Parts: sequence; C-alpha cells; structure tokens
Amino acid sequence: MKKHIAVIGGGAAGFFAALSVKKHHPQYRVSLFEKTDKVLAKVKISGGGRCNVTNSTKDLNSLIKAYPRGGKKLKNIFYRFTTQDTYEWFENRGVALKTEADGRVFPVSNNSQSIIDCLLSEAEKLGISIHYQTAVAHLEKNRDQWLLYFKHTESPIAFEAVIVASGGSPKEQGFKWLKDLGHEIKTPVPSLFTFNLPKEPITELTGLVVEHAVVKIKGQGIESTGPLLITHWGFSGPAVLVASSHGARQLAETNYHFEIEVNWLNERNTQDLFQQLQKIILQHPLKTIVNQKGFPLPQRLWQFLLEKSNLSIEKRWNELGYKNARRLIELLTHDTYKVSGKTTFKEEFVTCGGVSLESIHLKTLESKEAQGLYFAGEVLDIDGVTGGYNFQAAWSTGYIAGQLGNL
Repeated sequence: MKKHIAVIGGGAAGFFAALSVKKHHPQYRVSLFEKTDKVLAKVKISGGGRCNVTNSTKDLNSLIKAYPRGGKKLKNIFYRFTTQDTYEWFENRGVALKTEADGRVFPVSNNSQSIIDCLLSEAEKLGISIHYQTAVAHLEKNRDQWLLYFKHTESPIAFEAVIVASGGSPKEQGFKWLKDLGHEIKTPVPSLFTFNLPKEPITELTGLVVEHAVVKIKGQGIESTGPLLITHWGFSGPAVLVASSHGARQLAETNYHFEIEVNWLNERNTQDLFQQLQKIILQHPLKTIVNQKGFPLPQRLWQFLLEKSNLSIEKRWNELGYKNARRLIELLTHDTYKVSGKTTFKEEFVTCGGVSLESIHLKTLESKEAQGLYFAGEVLDIDGVTGGYNFQAAWSTGYIAGQLGNL
C-alpha cells in the first residue's frame, strides 16, 4: 500500500515540500490542502507582481546574515538547498531568470505568473492532488498514522506523514493547534513594515527616493543602509524594511513609538563633508545654496533640509559661514524623526515568530514532539529581510522537509 503524505498550506513552502516528496519518494501519494480558494497568493503579489524568487548571494555566511531569526540554526538547510539550486530548479523547468544590480532575482518575464504556472505544472505532472477551500481543523496521532480532521467534514483522513507549511499568523492563536501538540511557539509580531511619521512635514515630499541612506533606530543598536522612500505616511524602502526586520521584537515592545536617525549621505566623516562644502563655496560663491546643491540629493529634499537647518534658501554660498556649514552637515548626517506607528501590507504580511526551532530536528525539520510531522516555511520562527530571502527560506525548508528524513 502506498504511503500517503499530507501537505498543509498552498504557499511557496507547501508547494515545494509537495514537489520534494515526489522527487525523493515518487511512489508516495501526496495531497496538498489549501484553506482558501487560491494557491500561491504571496507569490502572485510579491515584488510588485514580479516575484522576487531568491537572491544571488552565494556565500553561505553572507546569506544567513539576511535572516534576523533562524538563519544561523538553518545554515545546514541552506547549504543543502542553495540560492543557486533555486535558480537552476526554475531555469531547468523553462523559467528564465535574471539578477538585478542589487542581487534580487526575478523571472525575465517580470511576471509572477511564470513562477506560479511552473509550480502548478510540475505538481500536475507529478500527480499531486490539490484540495482548495479545505481547512484543517485538528490533527492527532493514531499509532503510526496522522489523522487530519477538516472543517465541515466529520470523518478524518489518515496519513503516514504530515508537512505543515501553513505560513505565519499575526496572532499566537493561529498556532494553537501546533502548541497543543507540544511545540514551543514564539510569539508572532510583524516584520518588514514601514515607519509612520504622522507629525513630520517631510511626508509632503512623498515619492522621493534617496538611494544610499543610512537608517539608525536610536537606542536599539539597529542600523541599515539602502534606498529610502518618502511616502505620504512616512518612510519606506529597503533601508527601512531591513531595519524593521532586525528590530521586529524590540520595536513591538515600544508599541512602535521610537526615534530614528537618518544619514542622507551615507558618509560618516563629517570633516570630509565640510571640505566638500568649502570647495562648493570656492567654485560657486555667488550662487544660491538652494540652486547649487552641495550634495547629490533630490532637489526638493535638499530645499527641505536647508529650511530645516533654518537657512534662507536665498543665501549665497559665500554667505554661508562656518557655523551654518557645520550645522548643515550635522543635519545631513544625523537627521532625526519621531516614528509613531507602522504600516504593513496585508497581502505581503511577514511575521517574526512561529514554531520554535528548538521544537524541531534541524537536520530533517521533523518535530521533536511528534514523529512523522514536519515543518516548512514561515510557520517556523525564521524570517528574512527584503530581497528574496523569505522565498529562499520557503524553497530550502520545503525541499528538506519533503525528503521526509527518518520516515
């Protein structure tokens, strides 16, 4: 009799786990259960609809640094299914990929549907059964089998193994069914969110981007560098999202009320910056400071910062003076803002928290509490910064869980 394997969750990790089971155990039956009427929803909307499949980072030590939680412990998992393995897996199945300048990897089509079609096609080819609108209500162990009880049905279905890839949840209640089986649950809190600045006039500059800003969360020892986007509600962009990821738990404890410091120039040597201003003064003494920018910043931001420094935009460079020059440089490198709240995009919600890695065998991703129960993806207490890392965690953990080690 063929062994029957259940996969709970129709996201990236669930699909890859199901495909991995068929690769390593082609004789097994595999059924994938999705509680909604569509699968791969996050894949569909990720990367603005382009799907940031993975990151081009090949160095393992650099890769695990992109995971504020879980990266070090899952180092062996990432070694066994790498970013290069992901790249080759999709390309070998007809999905051409490209690497952008910042290391993010996308399908050449710039359409997430290319990834979805590939996964669905592979599942169909391998005979994986996909069940939509089939929510698991309860599961329990009965000797050598797992019994899955579904909402709106009375009789359970028996399986020899279950892979849980049900994703993250914004509330701990969403993990109760796994806690009831003896697993430690790390309290979920939001990760990858933007900073709300309701009382800061800089939001009037909505749409502006500074490519190499440094964002520092004061009092938390958290700092990140990258593009910073000014929005109508506050700050967004990779620099902010990375900082929010690293500070997910600390910032939750502040109820999202904290101060940040922005270095708009990504330069710490203020003496070098002062000397640059002196050159501007010598080269353009009669030009106004607003029209002859001292540094390569967007014009509207440059004017905003001049006004924030209490400098008249009609002032000429030869009228600036030593104290004003020093005050301007101080603002450009240590500009502070008060954050009051966050904004999270529901469809791309990423949580910090979930099933503790202490509750699973790291080599196989099998539960320490219940033999034959495996985990993959965001249901685990592992999350990465923006840039394709969360999908890579889904592919890697799904692949290893699907090997069904020890079964």
